[in-house]
Amino acid sequence: MEESPENHGIARRDWLKGFGLGGAAAMLGTRHASAAPEAGNPNVRGIVFMVSDGMSPGVLTLAESFSQLTRKRGTEWWRLFNNPAAARGLMDTASANSMVTDSAAASSAWGGGQRVNNGAVNISPHGKAIEPIAALLKKAKPATRIGLVTTATVTHATPAGFAASTAKRADENDISPQYLERVDVILGGGSGFFDARSRPDKRDLRGDFSRAGYGIAHTRDQLSAARGKKLLGTFTRGHLPFSIDRDHDAKLAARVPTLAEMTDAALSRFLEDDQPFLLQVEGARIDHAAHLNDIGALLGDQLAFDDAVARALAMTAGRNDILVVVTSDHGNANPGLNGMGMGYAESTQRFQRITRFKASHERIFADWDKLKGGDVARLTGMVESALGLVLRKEEAAALHDILNQRKVVEWNHLLEKPEGLLGQFTGNHTAIGWTGTTHTADTTLVSAIGPQAGRFSGIVKNTDVFQHFVDLLG
Repeated sequence: MEESPENHGIARRDWLKGFGLGGAAAMLGTRHASAAPEAGNPNVRGIVFMVSDGMSPGVLTLAESFSQLTRKRGTEWWRLFNNPAAARGLMDTASANSMVTDSAAASSAWGGGQRVNNGAVNISPHGKAIEPIAALLKKAKPATRIGLVTTATVTHATPAGFAASTAKRADENDISPQYLERVDVILGGGSGFFDARSRPDKRDLRGDFSRAGYGIAHTRDQLSAARGKKLLGTFTRGHLPFSIDRDHDAKLAARVPTLAEMTDAALSRFLEDDQPFLLQVEGARIDHAAHLNDIGALLGDQLAFDDAVARALAMTAGRNDILVVVTSDHGNANPGLNGMGMGYAESTQRFQRITRFKASHERIFADWDKLKGGDVARLTGMVESALGLVLRKEEAAALHDILNQRKVVEWNHLLEKPEGLLGQFTGNHTAIGWTGTTHTADTTLVSAIGPQAGRFSGIVKNTDVFQHFVDLLG
């Protein structure tokens, strides 16, 4: 049963007075059985919380196979899942108003300790603001460092859930000022939400961060050269590009850092001293690729996320005071490799065709929009150039029709859109199938290693994560 929002708000007002932050977590209700302290484990000084946003459970298998195929090595998360020292669990991801959560409600459960309605960031179903974990930890222990690293805009739903409260997740201009002096390292996209020229209130928020002692970075080189403990790095106006697009564009690759590089920049700052820290690292565009039914973009960004996991584990190896948790906030569209051909003998061969992809569906659609019109042959050529496959005439005609807002026959309404059709057509060549273009209610995978990792074994309710954070860092 969900806790009463009214009682939740009262408890928060008393947290930092008589009980301390750890006592506050206990007031939220009965703790999950796996949360009992582990005998012999030292205290946790820092937590690295890594989120493959929108990763359906089957993606772990696809990414492992794709990594073996393209890089001749496996994935770090696969190895972690097979590590006897690591805890393994499943995350119950529901929101307050649906079995299917969005990223705002999911991150609010982690960062606020309460399930909220989809679309809200740390606002209870009764409209009360919930103070996020970043603010609470800073109040309890001012020396605590907070970091948010993402491939989305830094003010997007998942990072915002740890450091902001707003009724509508889309109000990113309202979210960005809440990070000032609350988050120490902020890296990702979304420069427009800090720029006086594009903010509705004309506030020079980037200047405010600079005056508060934050280093400012706009490019990969500036990130590498940056010094100082506080850092605001926004490398694109919107989300960072998909890895598949970045990797096939030398100019983008030179200007935009990888998720692993941003993880290194944040974590290295937190490991320089002995102060407590909480670092969230999000591979955001995995979710966006799933919405687009784009297996090439999804696997590219999943491997980029895995590189960030590898970097975090390497940087914390040999330490007994850092906990690393790897998970997802929800599934999305449930991609899977289907059996194709007699005895499914064609499945592996068709999966290998994904290695030919050179651009995301997002890039294809953006290039098409720039044409302001074009015939079926032009569209077929664009798809072949980007994905290395030739659409059948009827497939190309249907895609052309739906891109021009003409009705097509599609009985699955979730797939009745350009991305749904293109995902099905590429699936005919790659054997990848999709259930739709939206989030799913599946439990997500959780892996954890380091002190107190056992808290994340078994079935973990998303709100349990908040309780573990305040227990360990408060």
